[in-house]
This record gives sequence, structure tokens and C-alpha cells, in this order.
Amino acid sequence: MQTLTNYLRLATTRFTPGRAVVVAMLLGPVAGALLAFGAVAAQEENVVTIDNFTFTAPELTVAVGTTVKWVNHDDIPHTVVDKNKAFRSKALDTDDAYSFTFASAGTFDYFCSLHPHMVGKIIVK
Repeated sequence: MQTLTNYLRLATTRFTPGRAVVVAMLLGPVAGALLAFGAVAAQEENVVTIDNFTFTAPELTVAVGTTVKWVNHDDIPHTVVDKNKAFRSKALDTDDAYSFTFASAGTFDYFCSLHPHMVGKIIVK
């Protein structure tokens, strides 16, 4: 990004002020798109968020050996419990997180033990 900034600075010094404005207007959306792409690429993968009594994404497919992270963004505690007891989190307060690495293939149905209507599924292939 620094190289792009230096190039643009050098390119705009060659132009009159009117041309520099035109160049900035044309290149502005390109720079914005690059910044937006970087922000999207920086987001974590394999994260399930808990908010408004819902697991989002309710179903997630991952490869064997993948670590999935649950983050509670709700204002009350929640848990993450596998129906077959493969994993179980402690009560997660607001912004607390729990991670589990899936070492074997299978389907893992989970729920919140404090609010059993909250359910989700991890499919490991």
C-alpha cells in the first residue's frame, strides 16, 4: 500500500492541479476497493458468533484439523455443548470466546445448555 501511495504522489506531481484532481477522482475508488478487500481478507474464518439468542452461522462445514471459534456478542451468558459430549464450553460472558479443534470427520450438533432452543451444526469432512 505504501508503494501505491508513493507512486500516486509521484504521478500527481507531474500534473497541473486540475489534472491532479481528475487523477485523484479516478483513482479514489480503486484505492477504496483495495482497502475494503484488505478488511474482508483480515476477517477470521471459521468463527461462529452468538448474538440475539442465535448461532451465526447455524451450519458450518470445515476440514479435519480445523479450529472453530465461537464468540458471544450477546449481553447474556451462553454455552456451546456438543450433543454427543465431544466438547463443552464454560459459560461465555459478553465477548468471551471458546475454540475447539475438530480432529475427526463427522457431524457435530451443538446447542446452548442455558437456552436449549439455540442449536447449530459443524460438519467436518
